[in-house]
Amino acid sequence: MAITLYGITNCDTVKKARAFLSDNGVEYAFHDFRKQGLPEKHLDAWLKAIGWEKLLNRKGTMWRKLDPAEQASVGDAASARKVMLAEPRVIKRPVVEWGPETTVGFDADAWAKRLRL
Repeated sequence: MAITLYGITNCDTVKKARAFLSDNGVEYAFHDFRKQGLPEKHLDAWLKAIGWEKLLNRKGTMWRKLDPAEQASVGDAASARKVMLAEPRVIKRPVVEWGPETTVGFDADAWAKRLRL
């Protein structure tokens, strides 16, 4: 199974997730939103698989930095997509593509179970 982890390098949760995979000898590709951008076709797939409410991180620093009017404008998948494309750091991290499945966030126990560790 090909694993791709999406996020930003300096995110603490992404650091934990990457360390978990490396410590357990799991090969993966890392895609940094800041350096490599946010691939639109992947975002569209994530929105479909995960849902915009779960994918949008309303508790994060970047969300709090958005203008209140911009925050208030997010009420559906289309408006969330627009904000995520403009500022990928509002996406909850990490987003992980486990072959055909996609998850968001890091849970060591769930990942260990998924990887049969």
